[in-house]
Order: sequence, then structure tokens, then C-alpha cells
Amino acid sequence: MTKDLELTNEQIERYSRHILLPEVGGIGQKKLIKSKVLVVGAGGLGSIILLYLAAAGIGTIGIIDDDKVELSNLQRQIIHKTEGLGTYKVDSALKAIKSINPSVKVIKYRDRLAVSNAENIISNYNIIADGSDNFETRFLVNDVCYFLKKTLVTAAILRFEGQISTFNFKDKLSSCYRCLWPNSPAKGTIPTCAQAGVFGALAGNIGSMQSIEIIKEILQIGKSLNNFLVLYDALSCEMRKVKLTKDPSCRLCGEKPTIVYKKIIVDKT
Repeated sequence: MTKDLELTNEQIERYSRHILLPEVGGIGQKKLIKSKVLVVGAGGLGSIILLYLAAAGIGTIGIIDDDKVELSNLQRQIIHKTEGLGTYKVDSALKAIKSINPSVKVIKYRDRLAVSNAENIISNYNIIADGSDNFETRFLVNDVCYFLKKTLVTAAILRFEGQISTFNFKDKLSSCYRCLWPNSPAKGTIPTCAQAGVFGALAGNIGSMQSIEIIKEILQIGKSLNNFLVLYDALSCEMRKVKLTKDPSCRLCGEKPTIVYKKIIVDKT
């Protein structure tokens, strides 16, 4: 019980509903405060993740995004406001986070995640939340997390459907994103949200699930989504949980990998 008292009075009041949960308590809340999470993308998924991580008391939150806020974003990217149109998303997100929880340390990367910066950025965080909207970035995040043995919570949304999975690369039996998608789909076969549309509230649903899984991983409570894929259809309100297995022929984590550390740059798929 004495460890619980190390929290300040303000923290005890702010996080009281967490502390009341036996699975969290004061010790668990301290774990959240000490944790560092990187959110890739401050868009539809990232908006929700950032808000809930800030509210939960994650001590350090990194945000990487090089886009500016556009009017079409506001239908789902609820961390941004109309008065923020034209500003960088990382700046808009910082303002919203601080309005919720001023004690959170926010590190902004007004940049696009690339081979040249991914390792240096990702190495500073415990858990990576991928809310990007393209396969190139998803593969890059997956590969770097695999080599650095970081836990990755990744999700995607399109039209009325969403999916989410966790890859705990400290576990030698963990599958990876390339086990699920061995190669990038042929150009034009899968439309983007800008081409096919996306149901705004779906971002809230899947982003909230991502936030939950991140917090569970930090606290080591519940059942991890490691080696599972959750598929959600908003129109039918149906959800499926699919078991993932490590692919022996995976080019990254398989028995004879062709993607190797420090040579990620040669892999373009």
C-alpha cells in the first residue's frame, strides 16, 4: 500500500477510477505514468488513441505526422478542431492533449516515418501504436518493431470495417504483420479512405480498442491480442477474433528471412 502513496494528491484524484480497479491500483497507475508510447499518425485512429492515452496518464506520448489539418479530417479526427485548420496535426494534437492532461509529456515529430528516422524514433518508446493509413508505413513500423523487440498495436479502418492486432516481439512465437500480409497489395486493388470513404464513428470504435490494448500491455492484465486479429463490421455489429500463426516462410520472422536488420531500406513491399 505504501507504493500507492507515492502518487501525488492530484494524481490520486485524477486517476481515482483507475486506482479503484484491483487490476490497476496505484502500482498500475504508476506504470502508466512511467510508460512511453509512440503514436504513428494523428488521423482518425491516432486522434482517439492520443486522447485516451493522455486521459489515462501515459507519461510520455510521441506523435509522428507531417500532415496539416484539413476540413475533410474533422468528420472522424476528433482531436482536431475547426479553428486548427491549416495547422500541423502534431501541433493541434498537442494542444488537445494538454487541455486534457497538462502533466503528459508530448514529443512531436513533424515528419513522416521513414527508413532514415524510424529506428531512432521507435527505440525511445515501450509500445508503438500504428494508426497509419498505408501499407508502406505499416510494413516499416512492423519491421523496425520486430528488430528492436518493441510491442506493436496496429489497426486499420476502411468504409464500415476495421481490424486490430497486437504483435509482442519479445515473444519468439509471435507472428508479425507480414505473416498476415506477406506483400503489399497490388496498386489500386485496395482503395484508400480518401477514395472509398470511411464511417467516422468507426475510427472511434477501433481507436478505443487500440487504446485498451495498449494500456493492457503496459499493465500486463487481461488476455493479449498477440497472435490474434479482431475484425469488426459496423453495419452488422459483428466482431470476429481470428487466431494468427507465425508463418515459417515469412520474409521477416520466418525460418529463412530475407529482410534483415540494417537492410530494411532495400525492401520496398
